Amino acid sequence: MTKIGVISDTHGLLRDEAVARLGGSGLIIHAGDIGSATVISDLEQIGPVQAIRGNVDRGAWAEAFPDTRVVDVQGQRIYVIHNLGQLDIDPVASGFSVVISGHSHMPKCERRDGVLYLNPGSAGPRRFRLPVAVATLQVSRATVSGEIHRLDV
Repeated sequence: MTKIGVISDTHGLLRDEAVARLGGSGLIIHAGDIGSATVISDLEQIGPVQAIRGNVDRGAWAEAFPDTRVVDVQGQRIYVIHNLGQLDIDPVASGFSVVISGHSHMPKCERRDGVLYLNPGSAGPRRFRLPVAVATLQVSRATVSGEIHRLDV
């Protein structure tokens, strides 16, 4: 079983509470709106990071990150996109077990047509009354499960 930490919409703010919750992850996935290269280097202190660029990620530092990413863990295929509304593939037909997104700042974990859709919510500055959150995935060759973790901030 592999624990994957999932974070999004940090907007340049990596909270201590998020770092603590992501500790012990074999991999961290950042689903965009990173905000600064420092966020990624700080996350790399926890473990390896796979990140994508979000709509606020601009400048030379952000060019290193793709708009989407495919991550394979224990035979499970994970598709990462910032804005789920821009999804232009059929995850089922493409063989994905998980679709990770961000953008909305609303945490959500639901299964549709056998695919787990996970939005960890926003771990950065609080927006409106939305919770500050991250998520984790537990991945094995046979199963994938996700969990949202609201941060006490």
